[in-house]
Amino acid sequence: MSPELIDIGANLTHESFADDLDEVLARARAAGVVHQVITGADLSSSRRAHELVAGDRAYLSSTAGVHPHYAAGFDRAMQPEFLELLARPGVVAVGECGLDYHRDLSPRAAQRSAFIAQLEMAVATRLPVFLHQRDAHGDFTAIMSDYAPRLAGAIAHCFTGGPGDAEAYLSLGLFLGVTGWVCDERRGSELRQAVPLIPADRLMLETDAPYLLPRNLVPKPSSRRNEPAHLAHIAGVVADLRAEPRDLLASSTSANARRFFRL
Repeated sequence: MSPELIDIGANLTHESFADDLDEVLARARAAGVVHQVITGADLSSSRRAHELVAGDRAYLSSTAGVHPHYAAGFDRAMQPEFLELLARPGVVAVGECGLDYHRDLSPRAAQRSAFIAQLEMAVATRLPVFLHQRDAHGDFTAIMSDYAPRLAGAIAHCFTGGPGDAEAYLSLGLFLGVTGWVCDERRGSELRQAVPLIPADRLMLETDAPYLLPRNLVPKPSSRRNEPAHLAHIAGVVADLRAEPRDLLASSTSANARRFFRL
């Protein structure tokens, strides 16, 4: 029997899943994924994510928030709508929120404003936050230093940094989410050094599907689309890097997810 895994970050509202979502979910179940948290990236996708959750509360949960790419479209007048959504059963975290200075698809000031507004919602609702950071380490850690003590929990989603970044985030009390980035021995080299250093009670696993298809999958899928069924492969790579039995890794990361998201 496959170890029981929880995918804490799957973008199931993405258009690439529109035609075969039932099959995608079935493959994930067959691969040992016992629960999935669907990521919300703006108000519309957060609502769609919750609609999926409402259809299968036992297997799915969701987040609600505004990704930094869409921060320019965030207005604090939207907060009542988000708060109403965050109060619904099955919505388990605020986010995906944070800063992305790599692509700068929204002005940095707008990103910071939207990020802070969502952290305030997390404090008010006592929900954990699902965080995004890319090329914005300084501003991100400064903002999180102010809010981390008041949060019910926070996870650095799709963590790709090295030992130094890991230490900084862990010192703030963050959990770290590891994706298929760890399966790339080239661009994931720093992450591969950090993975063995993450305390077992602060680590979770995710696919970030449909993004970040593990580079070392064999055989390679005909499509570049990642999906939650590949979480088992990611878990195997992480376990090997940590010199840890795969069953033990699955058990600890799933226990962390259940506790963090109150699943």
